[in-house]
Amino acid sequence: MDSEPDGSCERVDEQDMVSAMSVEVECVASRLVDHLAIEHSSLVSSCVQKIAVLTGAGVSAESGIPTFRGEGGLWRTWNATELATPEAFRESPSLVWEFYHYRRCVVAKSLPNASHYALAVLQQRCEQEGKEFTLLTQNIDGLHAQAGSTDFVELHGSLWKTRCCHCNDVRVNRDMPICAALDGKGAPDPKTTDAGIKPMDLPRCKQCNGLLRPHVVWFGEALESRVLRQVDSALQNCDLLLVAGTSALVYPAAGYVPLVSALGGVVAEFNIEDTPASRSCRFKFRGPSACTIPQALGISLGQLPQAPSSSDSSA
Repeated sequence: MDSEPDGSCERVDEQDMVSAMSVEVECVASRLVDHLAIEHSSLVSSCVQKIAVLTGAGVSAESGIPTFRGEGGLWRTWNATELATPEAFRESPSLVWEFYHYRRCVVAKSLPNASHYALAVLQQRCEQEGKEFTLLTQNIDGLHAQAGSTDFVELHGSLWKTRCCHCNDVRVNRDMPICAALDGKGAPDPKTTDAGIKPMDLPRCKQCNGLLRPHVVWFGEALESRVLRQVDSALQNCDLLLVAGTSALVYPAAGYVPLVSALGGVVAEFNIEDTPASRSCRFKFRGPSACTIPQALGISLGQLPQAPSSSDSSA
């Protein structure tokens, strides 16, 4: 449930990223300009007072973060559905922590893209105009925060938080590596031998010295009740739901689009292809979300905050 995109561990150069994004936007703009002139007024009209956004792995994929899905979506010889489970952690906490250490390394060298920044700008505009705004994300990478979004709901937890298996203490932890034994471990090469780290040498709780696990929602686990309440509050009487980079196949997220649509809200989908949710969406924007989201919201690249440089990034 917490899986995300494959890509290079090399940090994207800011200038190269902006240049590439400009090319992408120019290519997409020519195809969108006609119908965006009509749809823009529907998406951001003054009668829209309550807005929710749902983002998924496709948004982070454009920042080079692995989805671990589809062809080539393995870590070593493992599928994410085999590792991101309570059973896998009980059987081999060392192997699971290697997997998550690799993911933390990749995310730490990744930057938000134009879609992240555009949604942060949208939130700021909504706050200035007295509109309700809630960002719901299935991603665990924290790139929305890096782009300036605040008070968003992390449906599947965070890669940068841990939870104690004994006392349930949850804390932010951005240590790299998170423990000495994981330093240099987690290589994705299928020929890599599992480290076989002893449990006492894995991340431990500062409260009780219990074994820590990533604070993410694994396959077979339910979303926190607090999170479910936040989702319900965001979607009830929602005027506009933007859905970006997710097929929304897994419940409860699979029910969000039909719910908003049934209650009379407008749903706009941003994805590279049609999804099962598309039939319930009034507007469909096809292409990279880093291109289509800023365009649909009427936000130019010049209005987006500058991406942090390598030396400034705290990830």
